[in-house]
Amino acid sequence: MSRYGLIAFFVYSLLSSVSAAPIYMREVPQEHSHEAQLRAVRTLLQTNNPNQIQDPVFGLLGNAAAAAGAGKITDLDCLQMFTADQAFTNAKAAGDVEGMTNALIFRAIERNTGKVGLASATCTQTATNPEIAAISQHQDPASSGAAATNKAITLELAKQIASIGGNPQDALKSGTFKPGDVNDATAKGNTCDDANDAQGCIFSQNLIVNDATADEINAAVAGVSASSGSNNASGGAAAAGTSSSECATVTVTVTPDAAAAAATTTAAAAATTTAAAAASGSNLQTFTGALGGLTAPAVTTGGRGFVVQGSDDFLNSAAALGRSCDIQHNQCANKANSGGGFTVGACDQQNNQCHAAI
Repeated sequence: MSRYGLIAFFVYSLLSSVSAAPIYMREVPQEHSHEAQLRAVRTLLQTNNPNQIQDPVFGLLGNAAAAAGAGKITDLDCLQMFTADQAFTNAKAAGDVEGMTNALIFRAIERNTGKVGLASATCTQTATNPEIAAISQHQDPASSGAAATNKAITLELAKQIASIGGNPQDALKSGTFKPGDVNDATAKGNTCDDANDAQGCIFSQNLIVNDATADEINAAVAGVSASSGSNNASGGAAAAGTSSSECATVTVTVTPDAAAAAATTTAAAAATTTAAAAASGSNLQTFTGALGGLTAPAVTTGGRGFVVQGSDDFLNSAAALGRSCDIQHNQCANKANSGGGFTVGACDQQNNQCHAAI
């Protein structure tokens, strides 16, 4: 056979094998749709990761792809749960209500499945943290009974967020997309997937479907009180019943180390300033960075303790200040993506500085 004959035979054989392969309809990748929550959990996981999970994104993939980054986790149906559980544990140890909230939201995000309308498998193991154990992941919106299932997940998520002192309305951030067409030959669905969109393309492209109304969430969390154990895991967050006008107690230890003494004095002064600001009802947000002219919104006393931008309210100041930073970050990222003259990376850096100032 001539050289050209061999080439033709090879091409024919390759095409024949491709044609014979089964064709599956699947929803396009969406594991980066909730990028803000994904990044938050990644940061938390880096502080303590005994199961050596390579990255939280693997928990949102189908099992075949998830295996590559599962570390010591062998039950791939539960990789998302184990990832969220460890992130929650790390956040709780740091008294980080915002971190615990993001871990809870991450647990409720929909996983990729093999085709439009296919629900993902339910994890049958139990999480260490009861807050995580109470939640399962959203299901493909085109799957059977998904609307009712996803609404129930969102309302339960709201209860768990409320129980740790977070904003229960954040449960809506776990929502997924509109149902895709199971008969669509492209299997495109209504998804998005952008690892460079810090806010999360499901939010920036306005693709998210709210599973419940704000009133339904408020009704679901009525009577749910924040656990003092969750809010004060490391002693860093205010107790639910503490008055915002009470003066902060600062302990100063005398030390021969001049640098340490100066740091202690600075911390005491900052605590006194914060207490005074809370008592006067003035803005507690001290971060002044303003890329694109966008400042972090004001945090004042009110609501359940502290109010951000006159609407979202929190039990403790740290969570409220964190929300203020994140609102600024989202606005900054939107402006960067609209040609604001700076990058989303610059917004990320500013957001880190804002959180560091809390």
